[in-house]
Amino acid sequence: MKSLTGKYFIVGVRYEKTLEDGTNAKTTEQYVVDALSWSECEAKTTEEMAVYTNGDMEIVTMKKASFSELFLSEVDSEDKYYDCSINMITIDEKFGKERKTKVRYLVQGDTIEKARKNVDEIMGKTMIDYNITSLKETSIMDVFLHMGKPKE
Repeated sequence: MKSLTGKYFIVGVRYEKTLEDGTNAKTTEQYVVDALSWSECEAKTTEEMAVYTNGDMEIVTMKKASFSELFLSEVDSEDKYYDCSINMITIDEKFGKERKTKVRYLVQGDTIEKARKNVDEIMGKTMIDYNITSLKETSIMDVFLHMGKPKE
């Protein structure tokens, strides 16, 4: 498992895809793009999608992601992405009360159980107490990382 921080965008791309039966169909898929600006995000998406498309490709949505950290697996079969919400638990020393801070991550795994184990693997290396409050599969197809950030 690797933990990567950055500025991420979620991009919806519509293009013509060849299906398993050999027919073509228009499809819209979501991708996460690691980019510093909107224009860099658009350029990176167009560059990456050129490999997968043989016709028209259109970026139909682009928004800032609500997470700033990715937990990426080094196992090829773990190709699904999960949205994970965590409450980090700290003690407010001034008032002596427990304080919870909500944080979101994008986690890779092949099942929801494996995604949970991957979160525990990364978070277990920290001194932070946490509770996983939500873990759900997303429709994200892939992550396009910024140059210089190896995925594998």
